[in-house]
Amino acid sequence: MKKVLAFDIDQTLNIAKTPIPDEIADLLISCLDHFEICPISGQKFDQFLIQIVDRLVERGVKPEALAHLHLFVAQGTQYYRYASSGAYNPKNWQQVYNFPLTDEQVAKITSAIETAAKELGYWEEDKLKEGDEIIENRLSQVTFSALGQKAGTEEKYAWDPDCKKRNAIVARAKELAPEFDYEVGGTTSINAITPGMNKKFGMTHLMEELKVTEKDILYFGDMTQPGGNDYPVVQMGIDTITVRSHEDTAYALRGILGVTE
Repeated sequence: MKKVLAFDIDQTLNIAKTPIPDEIADLLISCLDHFEICPISGQKFDQFLIQIVDRLVERGVKPEALAHLHLFVAQGTQYYRYASSGAYNPKNWQQVYNFPLTDEQVAKITSAIETAAKELGYWEEDKLKEGDEIIENRLSQVTFSALGQKAGTEEKYAWDPDCKKRNAIVARAKELAPEFDYEVGGTTSINAITPGMNKKFGMTHLMEELKVTEKDILYFGDMTQPGGNDYPVVQMGIDTITVRSHEDTAYALRGILGVTE
């Protein structure tokens, strides 16, 4: 029997950049009674709280159950866990580790991606909402979001459904700054990292922190193809369920809970 259920977030637990729906929240709460639950995504810590944790609290998760929820931020290059069983307080999330980029690395990645996107005609700053940005420093990775974080869901889904735009940006950025790795994720995003600081890195540390092996983990993700940000997990030999949407994930979790409960 698996001990850990690990999840990508966007397109796996939710509609991209939105809080998880009620059914997913309720299923995850039930799963916390049986498994260690480990979301791992390129997103920053605040988004994990907004999209997952806050919804679990709204749906009545017991604070002590959050000890079994492990947040692997920025592809698992940052790890947070909850440190209290009293009334829920977001200040009780503690960072276990962090592997940040240097300022020089951030500047070099930012320049490469911006140059690549502009050369290819995919730099659409005019579409940004007020206060938004295309390139974001997430400490241990730099993320390109073509339309920013605040764009509407329909706009994001329509921008690059076949990943051709982002793959082109990745190819050119790799020419400009070859010492970094670039992964396509979500609907409009590219995550740039130092080599090896991808989800393989995160899952390896997950196993170390939770004292489990590859065989103990079941992973859910939507970008499991070569070049997708879930592909390093597949390469590790971890059992993986490829989903198209949170509805697929909900279907699988109902089946898993039907066996365990």
